[in-house]
Amino acid sequence: MKKKLNCVLLVDDDEATNFLNALFLEEADITDNIKTVLNGKEALEYLTCTGSYTGSENALVQPELILLDINMPVMDGWEFIQAYGNLPEHLRAKIVIAMLTTSLNPEDKKKADEITDIAAFEHKPLSVEMITEIMETYFPDYV
Repeated sequence: MKKKLNCVLLVDDDEATNFLNALFLEEADITDNIKTVLNGKEALEYLTCTGSYTGSENALVQPELILLDINMPVMDGWEFIQAYGNLPEHLRAKIVIAMLTTSLNPEDKKKADEITDIAAFEHKPLSVEMITEIMETYFPDYV
């Protein structure tokens, strides 16, 4: 049996998109813990409140993969990345961030490529194939 990710955090203001992405993640069978938040601010709050708390079924766990939308209210993906870069290393360690967006603006792709905290830049909709590619690229020991 393959090793699964601790947790995947979905950061998108569209609840339908989060629902569909969660279905794809379940189908890909890469984690048993899928958490969703609706904007970058909620994602930061999740990361700073979880730390490394584990041990009970209801415990929050630090994600190993974040699928991050760009355009969201309250705090968008770019603002999240900027704030994320200021978090202590132990809260950022071993987290792979993939921007998942509908943006076709080449400037967004260029900007993402220049930010070291962003590992991948993918276009919606998410697919099992895209998840498999992310896993093979960034988590080869898990596949």
